[in-house]
Amino acid sequence: MNNNFNIDTLPVIETMKEHFLEIIQLLGENTDREGLLKTPERASKAMKFLTKGYEMDPKQILQSAMFKENYNEMVIVKDIELYSLCEHHMLPFFGKAHIAYIPNGQIVGLSKIPRVVDVFSRRLQVQERLTEEILNCINDTLQPEGVAVVIEASHMCMMMRGVQKQNSTTTTSGFRGTFKERDTRNEFLKLITSKSF
Repeated sequence: MNNNFNIDTLPVIETMKEHFLEIIQLLGENTDREGLLKTPERASKAMKFLTKGYEMDPKQILQSAMFKENYNEMVIVKDIELYSLCEHHMLPFFGKAHIAYIPNGQIVGLSKIPRVVDVFSRRLQVQERLTEEILNCINDTLQPEGVAVVIEASHMCMMMRGVQKQNSTTTTSGFRGTFKERDTRNEFLKLITSKSF
């Protein structure tokens, strides 16, 4: 077994393997074919990895690197890559998150914000809820003056099936506190679309 999985995960992988084997058989494939012999195990491990966010606590991640600081201007982490699975079809959606907050006496280690994105995106999701979960987690844990989240993503369930629109993207946003004020929100939106470097 892959070392990425602890002993508690092994029974789950074994059970998932049986189900993936059955699914492949139901599709009409020959599961004894060389290329498919290890596919149930690989698919099980991949699915467990893609949904590992269920085993992580995003608030704890933020709390592990909170520091008292008097800085009270906008902090932006933009172009955070995200990969998730649509809960309706279990097909990927992927894109970028842009997150800002205005500290209220506490800042957080910058790497923790992308980690929070990973925790929530590594679950079965819809983009709308993903946006809200990230927003609420940062807002509730840091208690800043304001928080803003914008997610831009492409959905394989729209690109590969259904309407089959390869060039469409979906944008969702959420704002709390001072970001509900037009000037602050517009500054954030201008900064995430500008080319800083």
